[in-house]
Amino acid sequence: LLSAATIYVSRGTLPLDTIEIEEGEEVKLPVVVDPLPAYKPLRDFIQFMEQELDSTHTVGAAYTIVKGGQVVYTGTFGERARGRGALVDEHTLFRLASVSKGFAGVLAGMLEQDGAFSLSDKVVDYYPGFSLKDSVSTAELSIRNLLSHTSGLVPYAFDNLVEADRDLHTIIDRLHEVDISAPPGELYGYQNVMFSMLDPIARHTTGVPYQVLLEEKIFEPLGMKDASAGPVDLEVYPNMAYPHVKTSKGYTPLHPHEGYYNVLPAAGVNASIRDMGQWLLALLGYQPEFMPDTVISNISTPVIYTPLKWQYTRYWKPFRERYYSLGWRIYQYRGRKIMYHGGYIRGYRAEIAFCPSEDVGIAFLQ
Repeated sequence: LLSAATIYVSRGTLPLDTIEIEEGEEVKLPVVVDPLPAYKPLRDFIQFMEQELDSTHTVGAAYTIVKGGQVVYTGTFGERARGRGALVDEHTLFRLASVSKGFAGVLAGMLEQDGAFSLSDKVVDYYPGFSLKDSVSTAELSIRNLLSHTSGLVPYAFDNLVEADRDLHTIIDRLHEVDISAPPGELYGYQNVMFSMLDPIARHTTGVPYQVLLEEKIFEPLGMKDASAGPVDLEVYPNMAYPHVKTSKGYTPLHPHEGYYNVLPAAGVNASIRDMGQWLLALLGYQPEFMPDTVISNISTPVIYTPLKWQYTRYWKPFRERYYSLGWRIYQYRGRKIMYHGGYIRGYRAEIAFCPSEDVGIAFLQ
């Protein structure tokens, strides 16, 4: 009989197991298994993904699928840095870019439950000296407005200063210079600076740094052992995927940069694909002791209708219902609610989606 063994499904060679041939004699033979899930749509997706990673000459990537309360497949592909030989594995860190916003939405819901603040509370009450161009907007702007991109400011306000690595507080102190398109709550306008005001607000109300709040309330309880927020010390944790840019000679690795770590709620989380599997299980309701149903309900409730660029869903059938909640996009598609967010920072791409009615979730890191 085959001895009991755990098969770690990943691209490449499966581990060896041991079978008993004769009494007192053992030999090593490869275990012959079908690593793909039996559920045909998932099998089709995995095969499609493998073909795409090959045909696009992707340097390194990882993806995971959860269904029915389990991680049913985790695939890893390629190298952490082109030409250096170190392979991507399930613990390799990637930057999540704007997929970080989903963590901020959940954390805000947890802090509200703890009594730190209400999402309806006004920003001006927690940030001394806060001022916008319009006095009414200054007085009425709520924490919910920050996390749903309904501040009323013109989109991407001061992203140029974020990219110049300016301190978040310095940027916030200049928000009175930004034009306002509408009163808070009326229009959707994507923001990184405004969204990231959750950081100083959370510190003001709890006395705890944002990175530590993520660790204590999300990463550690959910078993996300590789995850972090802020710059990664490669001497301490060298297993990190490098960003790559396409040149005339193919993809070239860059040193992992620190851009957008000054806006931690908007774009500052790092995670492995194993972490993302644990995150998806919690979002689908399988960690109720750490992720209450009320928090999941909060992030799953639409706040504002959003426009949508066609290229994001060009392979989908046409649909009209698309919204933003608290760090999450919500699509009503073919009778199903799909929670989604994507993220991009130069050289990194991240995607996450889950569908509660189908009890399935997928994350992709590159």
